[in-house]
Amino acid sequence: MKSRGLIFATAVLAILGGVLYWSNHHKPTESVQASVDAPPKILTLNEADINRLEFKKKDDAELVIAKDGGGNWQIIAPQALGADQSAVSGVVSSLSSLSSDRLVEEKAADLGQFGLASPKLEVDITAKNNQLRKLLIGDETPASSGVYAKLENDPRVFTIAGYTKNNLDKTLNDLRDKRLLTIDPDKVIRFALSSSQQTIEFGRDKDQWQILHPQPLRADGYQVDELVRKLGDAKMDLSSDDQKKAASAFASGKPVGTAKVTSNSGTQELQVRKNKAEYYAKSSAIAGVYKVGSDVGQALDKKLDDFRNKKLFDFGYTDPEKVEVHNGTKVYFLSKSGEDWWSGDGKKLDSSSVDNVIGDIRDLQAKKFADSGFGTPSLEISVTSNGGKRSENVEISKSGDGYIAKRQNEPALYILDAKPVEDLKKAGDDLKAAAPAKK
Repeated sequence: MKSRGLIFATAVLAILGGVLYWSNHHKPTESVQASVDAPPKILTLNEADINRLEFKKKDDAELVIAKDGGGNWQIIAPQALGADQSAVSGVVSSLSSLSSDRLVEEKAADLGQFGLASPKLEVDITAKNNQLRKLLIGDETPASSGVYAKLENDPRVFTIAGYTKNNLDKTLNDLRDKRLLTIDPDKVIRFALSSSQQTIEFGRDKDQWQILHPQPLRADGYQVDELVRKLGDAKMDLSSDDQKKAASAFASGKPVGTAKVTSNSGTQELQVRKNKAEYYAKSSAIAGVYKVGSDVGQALDKKLDDFRNKKLFDFGYTDPEKVEVHNGTKVYFLSKSGEDWWSGDGKKLDSSSVDNVIGDIRDLQAKKFADSGFGTPSLEISVTSNGGKRSENVEISKSGDGYIAKRQNEPALYILDAKPVEDLKKAGDDLKAAAPAKK
């Protein structure tokens, strides 16, 4: 019995050994097969190491871009220009990890058949330590699904996808900085908007915009930020590169507006004029006159009231801590403690009815502005918010079918529709005590 068990164990051990031998001898073959099927890489570089690119095409001026001392890309040739950092980064990203679709020949004897003896595009890539790689791009493949490509001094010929070639085949206009103003919109602290009718000056203290001229006024922060963003996004239209025509159209055009934008780094100016249905711009940041989109011209074609804050109160969507409303002989004192609202006589109030009052106060806004016409106040509202740091006081008087309001210590008068004021008065009358707690 013992010898029979020994024979069985020996047989099992032999089978396991054979399986292990087979497994070890077949893994390398699978790995080799997988590497053969994968499209070979043409270039593998560190993006940060690339510091110069040269684009050479038949019958076209050489385009050269390089990093400056601060690590920003600049156009060196055919003329010195700022570069679009995002556009250049896209090209660098494509080059740093350039894959082929397939390997055509390991050692190509005749490059002419692929259009690589005299390539349509050559991209010279310089990395750190002056390491130079030259990428040659030739004819389209017979099926027009890609193009032939190779590295100089590498005998192999590959195909790359058509979209990959398009990512690399760039012109001066593709890579130049097209911004008309190069100041960072987030760092603008002051700017002026001038037209034939008016000049408006804005100043920013932290995140708060204020109208400084023609007189100190509350500004609509959203509208001012939108104009600053639009100026930062203003780009030259290079679809027609006829500088003489653009300059002539600008010279004979009707002035729309001039924006002077100031940050800690300095001031830049943009002039916009309209000629027939098209807009043209001239910037102090770059040379020349350029056609621009209609959205730029329309952004500058604004009046003072377009930038004024029409809201009567600034507490926004945060709940205030105290609210006081005088409606004729009726007086409402509301104060918040924790999550609960209390009346002036110490009674807990129904939160829903208080929310209606606060919501109606928050929604009060002017439909337009006036310089006179304020009479005897029929409604007075005081709101304390921002942890007691903000105190706002508004008086409202009847005026014809509507109302006129003024904020404390402000010359501006706000013309209001009747309905929002009447809704507020009703909400005050509908205030009620909180329901008794259930035992």
